[in-house]
Amino acid sequence: MLERGIPGARWIEADNYHITLRFIGEVAEDRAEDIDSALGAVQAPPFALSLAGVGHFGKLRKARSVWAAVEANEALDRLQARVESAIVRAGHAPEERRFKPHVTLARIKGETGHHLANFLSEHGDFRAPPFGVDDFRLYESQLTRHGAAYRSLRSYALA
Repeated sequence: MLERGIPGARWIEADNYHITLRFIGEVAEDRAEDIDSALGAVQAPPFALSLAGVGHFGKLRKARSVWAAVEANEALDRLQARVESAIVRAGHAPEERRFKPHVTLARIKGETGHHLANFLSEHGDFRAPPFGVDDFRLYESQLTRHGAAYRSLRSYALA
């Protein structure tokens, strides 16, 4: 439904939709074990999330991506803070950017002209049904010429 109307947009496949709690970057294998241990100690209860609205990163005429917004959710914010603390305990520097939960829908190269403004206007009232969150995952991403390919390395249950 949302995947149209922006020339030059590379739409993300639904199987790759995710909310990034913390981008870690490239790590050595021994550091990966520390990260896995730290994330395994994170405790949080399951919760529900809702998506509502669309937005973009970058200037309107030269946006880098289009996303669906995650409605404000204290349980998600607490989980993200616990994940951030775990990553810092595992030896990484704290994240400097503020957490802005979203689901990337498309990546854009080049100018969008008026098409992005039209898309945002047309889909500004977008809402998806709530969905349950009962785990979080550690992913590895590989950049390919078709975009990022994600592979789940580990799942951490919420209880």
